[in-house]
Amino acid sequence: MLQKKENGYFIQNQSVNSLIEQFGSPLYVYDGQKIEEQIASMKDAFKEVDVKLKFACKALTNINILKLMLKNGVDIDAVSIEEIKLALHAGFQPSQIQYTPSGVAFSEIEEAVELGIRLNIDSLQLLEKVGETYGSKLPVAIRLNPSIMAGGNLKISTGHADSKFGIPIDYIDQIVELVEKYDLKIVGLHQHNGSDFKDGSVIVTAMKKSIEVAEKYFHDLQFIDMGSGFKVAYHEEDHITEIHELAKSVVKEFHDFQERYGRKIELWFEPGKFLVSESGTFLMTCNVVKHNPNRNFVHVDSGLNHLIRPMMYDAYHEILNVSNLDDSQTENYDVVGYICETDTMGKDRKLPVVKPGDIIAMKNAGAYCFSMSSNYNSRIKPAEVLVYNRKAQLIRERESMEDIFRHQIEVTF
Repeated sequence: MLQKKENGYFIQNQSVNSLIEQFGSPLYVYDGQKIEEQIASMKDAFKEVDVKLKFACKALTNINILKLMLKNGVDIDAVSIEEIKLALHAGFQPSQIQYTPSGVAFSEIEEAVELGIRLNIDSLQLLEKVGETYGSKLPVAIRLNPSIMAGGNLKISTGHADSKFGIPIDYIDQIVELVEKYDLKIVGLHQHNGSDFKDGSVIVTAMKKSIEVAEKYFHDLQFIDMGSGFKVAYHEEDHITEIHELAKSVVKEFHDFQERYGRKIELWFEPGKFLVSESGTFLMTCNVVKHNPNRNFVHVDSGLNHLIRPMMYDAYHEILNVSNLDDSQTENYDVVGYICETDTMGKDRKLPVVKPGDIIAMKNAGAYCFSMSSNYNSRIKPAEVLVYNRKAQLIRERESMEDIFRHQIEVTF
């Protein structure tokens, strides 16, 4: 994580100045130690049950991050055939990957099955198609929609009644009918109700719904998967999910369930943001400082093409001027990008006086930042660097104009 010292800002032992000098700007930097700390924290919190962590890899799919997850005993939650192939390439066995598609073509389902990946089914139509095609030969999980509104933004709230995700729990009779019709082997029940829960107890409320379904209808489950949604702090006063406190309630509820169920099963979680968000720092360089009558602007060498969360989700990311350690003189700035569209990355931020050439850092840039980047305005994507065991390693090259041209085909007019 980014830390301020007397002689500058550092990620582990690497100064941000040296990182920019070595790898250029803008630049994504990930602290591998922080990722391992988050993994250890979750495992410790749920150590009293048979817990399995599945990294929601859509948060950050760099091969080296996936390898770090594998090294630390974390499996994979994938939502596309491409993520499955990335995970396999990183060294995961098919049995370590859970595939939770949403409305994909059945050909993609077939390809995943051929690769030996377990399916997590989120629609009645897909459940019937899988039954017709594979019957009892294919163990599957079912994604339930419990009609719970939770999450920091409607776009990342996925378990409410109007969400496209999962099979509404009200349709349990239709689910059971299809299971019996095709003699389907249901090995798991799944929910994921959103991200950035303001109240972590929603996990307990949702789990009770899965437990009720399990006890009444499915007596041979191997696991119950509660997704994730755990909140990390984006600023000092931000609410976070106290994972150890939450675990006490979850563990007790799960123990009581197992006693009634008659045997032990696994409890799964699919953390994405919780594992990688705080590890990431996005470093940019100030190009221009503009003083307007009512507002000051810091224009950086990046924009919504590299980090879209503030524009897409109204997300807050702490912003620092890491080139100026003197905070006795500050000004309020809007930190804005170079895209030909309003791309405010931070509004009314009090920063030590900024001048062109200063390095500007955005914190919490490990999750859904690079993975949601684009080539909008035909801009190239930044490089990625992993700091691990106090060594900075390039894990993705900065794109070039050759990459922009690569898949375009010129025709003759």
